[in-house]
Amino acid sequence: MHTLLSKSNSFRNPTFTSLRSSNSFHTRLWNSTPSTSISSNTNISHGSPQDLSNSTSSSGCSGIRHFSHNSSFSVFQNGFKRIFSSGHCLNSVILRNFDGERSGTLKNQIFGTQSRSVCTEPDRESIEYDVVIVGAGPAGLSAAIRLKQLCREKDVDLSVCVVEKGAEVGAHIISGNVFEPRALDELLPQWKQEESPISVPVSSDKFWFLTKNRALSFPCPFDNKGNYVISLSQLVRWMGAKAEELGVEIYPGFAASEILYDANDFVVGIGTNDMGIAKDGSKKENFQRGVELKGRITLLYEGCRGSLSEKIIKKYKLREKEQSQHQTYALGIKEVWEIDEGKHKPGFVLHTMGWPLDRKTYGGSFMYHMNDRQVSIGLVVALNYHNPFLNPYEEFQKLKHHPAIKPMLEGGTVLQYGARTLNEGGFQSIPYPVFPGGAIIGCSAGFLNVPKIKGTHTAMKSGMLAAEAAFNVLHEGLNMETYWDNLKNSWIWKELYEARNYRPAFEYGLVPGLAISAIEHYILKGKFPFTLKHGKPDHEATNVAELHQQIHYPKPDGVLSFDVPTSLHRSNTNHEHDQPAHLRLRDPKIPELVNLPEYAGPESRYCPARVYEYNPDENGQVKLQINAQNCLHCKACDIKDPKQNIEWTVPEGGGGPGYSVM
Repeated sequence: MHTLLSKSNSFRNPTFTSLRSSNSFHTRLWNSTPSTSISSNTNISHGSPQDLSNSTSSSGCSGIRHFSHNSSFSVFQNGFKRIFSSGHCLNSVILRNFDGERSGTLKNQIFGTQSRSVCTEPDRESIEYDVVIVGAGPAGLSAAIRLKQLCREKDVDLSVCVVEKGAEVGAHIISGNVFEPRALDELLPQWKQEESPISVPVSSDKFWFLTKNRALSFPCPFDNKGNYVISLSQLVRWMGAKAEELGVEIYPGFAASEILYDANDFVVGIGTNDMGIAKDGSKKENFQRGVELKGRITLLYEGCRGSLSEKIIKKYKLREKEQSQHQTYALGIKEVWEIDEGKHKPGFVLHTMGWPLDRKTYGGSFMYHMNDRQVSIGLVVALNYHNPFLNPYEEFQKLKHHPAIKPMLEGGTVLQYGARTLNEGGFQSIPYPVFPGGAIIGCSAGFLNVPKIKGTHTAMKSGMLAAEAAFNVLHEGLNMETYWDNLKNSWIWKELYEARNYRPAFEYGLVPGLAISAIEHYILKGKFPFTLKHGKPDHEATNVAELHQQIHYPKPDGVLSFDVPTSLHRSNTNHEHDQPAHLRLRDPKIPELVNLPEYAGPESRYCPARVYEYNPDENGQVKLQINAQNCLHCKACDIKDPKQNIEWTVPEGGGGPGYSVM
């Protein structure tokens, strides 16, 4: 039985559809046609499926005509065109150009004269691959590229599929990012000779300690010589193109919602969620059954706090297996500005500590000058903060008004906004990454180097090592545990071991943390005679409200600081409104009985997208309202809720932010 998966990526020219069956039959079809421009504030709704009654074959199967669009655009959100053997397809395709604006719609149009017969099957479609990779980020794409490189070196044909919940590759990717090319040098040594989006070398590296009105310059603890200021979302688009050139199949707009197991509890792939389910659980007219993507090896790269990865870690007790500690996290909030030419210094890198955060809260800010007068600015706040009244979003707005920061932004405009959590547990928190049938790679396992403030290079290397282990399993019959062995013998392990005490040192406060980390960095150089432990898990670190005073934040001025709805619009976030909430309360009574009276409703403040609001109902009783359509997929709620009552699950594929320069 054939399954037609419509593919569309902004990094690919031309775009194409991919036809694949369970016996690995594969063909690519493509056309090109201009799109129709629409206003950026046009309200586009999804209606009933395209009427295909005029193209039904004599066999009773639905005749599906393939379609295409201008290759400079990419399919956006739930309008992603999907055609399965059920014959269902969505009737609206929303297109977005490179700057993230909605720019066109292709509705109820099927182009071309050729048709493919796709038979109706009531059960969920199953597609088989040798390797299934969840997540088209730097680790997932590095794994896919390395697998295909090994196939060419050994003259072996292995099928590799990457499934990505974002509407396009890079849509959900956000990072600082000062990029260390060490892993890329190993993976694609000729990248400098190609048109990669890595073109701005670090030219200046500064470190400031901020008080409310002053910026004190300190010796810079970072060594960014040879590194580059980049947009990670642009880099993964480029990597996606490289992967496809090698034969990797990438399917954006498909959300992996469940792990598939065999009778022996061996992971055999993933399942994508059903599309077209209404809030009340009923099937809408455009209902589509999810698909099963089965792999002999499954690699999970969902980024920080991956929902499937966390389930795997708990199911197979992977932390207990290596006696690793709990993971610790931070929330990063970022904007990309376009500033005046006279203020722009390509390659300028600035990091700060101190204000606006208090002395007991770990975190800091960054400002990186990219190309084209673009500047990344952001604030990272550790999620083990104590004060439930602290609002990371508002702290970021305050930062931009600091006397040393404000002049750099004045006269500029904000291009994009976003937020994402990041791992800070480091060496102590790495779980055993191998499970029956696959492995966890990248930030889902947690390889970020905290004192470097870098994790892309380690994530990429972990993906490469996992790919080499997977290839040896499939080609030579070895064990997937070689991934763990090779990881411990790699430069990742050495790098994270030397940095292991930096983050937990700040459990004792800002000044002790700076002192301990300075001794380790400058004198002992990572050879501390013992390993510090992390404090409480982030959700347990939150104090009850009566121990703190409420924080009153200034109103946004609309020039440097902004309200949440304005910022949310700049993130290009969109979800199908009529779908079950992907943010689930394990106990619906806890918000009103515990979180609000004891912690003053912290979810209304730690969320950077105003997903959670406490409002009075018709009887005047305050209730928690969940605006799931605002969700940036940052995962802060899944981490910081005091009673771990909020479970983050994947929404319909294609939903979420639409980053292009983050």
